[in-house]
Amino acid sequence: MKIGIIGAGNMGGSIATGLAKVGKEADLVLCDVNEKTLASYKAQYPGMTVSTDNEAAVTGTDVIIVVVKPWLIDVVMNPLVEKIDFKRQILISVVAGVPLDHLASYAGADAEQAALFRMIPNLAIAYGESMTFLAQRGASAEQVAAVSELFGLVGDVMMIEERQMGACTALSSCGIAYVMRYIRAATEGGVELGLYPDQASRIMLQTMAGAVALLKATGHHPEVEIDRVTTPGGITIKGLNAMEANGFTNAVIAGIKASNK
Repeated sequence: MKIGIIGAGNMGGSIATGLAKVGKEADLVLCDVNEKTLASYKAQYPGMTVSTDNEAAVTGTDVIIVVVKPWLIDVVMNPLVEKIDFKRQILISVVAGVPLDHLASYAGADAEQAALFRMIPNLAIAYGESMTFLAQRGASAEQVAAVSELFGLVGDVMMIEERQMGACTALSSCGIAYVMRYIRAATEGGVELGLYPDQASRIMLQTMAGAVALLKATGHHPEVEIDRVTTPGGITIKGLNAMEANGFTNAVIAGIKASNK
């Protein structure tokens, strides 16, 4: 499967990096206006094709991934629509706020036969640990399976309804920053208690990894595992209650809801 990526910014570059690491290097065509950025990726992944001409991403490829700023999508796509075979090629947009109906407008008379996807990954895709969301229009079961399998190589994949895109963005794409903010705060707390910063950071990263592994392995609701470590009158419940008294849960929910606007 040949994959063209238009846009080598933070997200486009992360997608290219993640796919290159799982053996797709020779299948990738990465396009961007920044020659220095492209040279950097070419140096890391010599088998990858790079180009400053976006047409390279739609010529002979099976999947086209557009990763540009929302106000640039028409500028990027309009010159390419005559070059795309919408009856054969799969078009995936990682452009915030651009609905599937807008993508369909590029296909013109072939809109009903076009396989169109909106995708929300997060930056962990570069390390094979993305939570990637996909909504589709017009794709066959085989095309849905192929796209899901492709991005399953670089993390977990969930097919969703398009109306859920905002919620998923808030919970995962924005949420990765919220998790990092918690790790930062907990690390600072550890330093205040007498740990060195590198010690506190190492402890928190492994603690977070352990919590995730535990929930994945058991399928338990987080509260089940919380109950297992909160003994009556113990220090854990005192810490949890202190966090709640300072608005921990409300702050998290408020942040996620604010991101969905």
